[in-house]
Amino acid sequence: MKRRNRRFQALLAVLALVVAAATAYVLISGNEQRAQAARQAEIAAKGRTVMPFDLERTTHRFAKTATGGRQTVTSDDPADGEQVALIREHLTTEAAGFSEGDYGDPASIHGGEMPGLRELEAGHDRIGIRYAEAPAGAEITYTTSDPALLKALHAWFDAQVTDHGRHAEHG
Repeated sequence: MKRRNRRFQALLAVLALVVAAATAYVLISGNEQRAQAARQAEIAAKGRTVMPFDLERTTHRFAKTATGGRQTVTSDDPADGEQVALIREHLTTEAAGFSEGDYGDPASIHGGEMPGLRELEAGHDRIGIRYAEAPAGAEITYTTSDPALLKALHAWFDAQVTDHGRHAEHG
């Protein structure tokens, strides 16, 4: 009888630990989701001061490649000539700045500690940056043979997608 009672008590202890762990996970997960939603709202608000196009009517895509990546911004409505023109104007300016190591716009939106940002600024002369028009928008293609810059670029792309939330995707 004592043996059965000890097993029962041990089972209860294990169940209590499982419940406690599950509760902690739910609480932490909920806090992380709220923090991420708040961060994305902050990024959207800051983005409106830098990007002339409407985030609600456009989509950012960040596609990693073996030699860099491609950042594309398109109007959700290809017939929206105003958004297309604003996208092209903005990405033309950004590509020119990035070529010179000026990542001030992303820093003002995402913060100076954005993953990959400092490395891209410092290594800008080892990154090929090419602007091109795309259907319903534009794109910037980044190429590098420097493994550290490739890693920084991919981290920067991941941070963009995370920070922009529903306005951005890997693509």
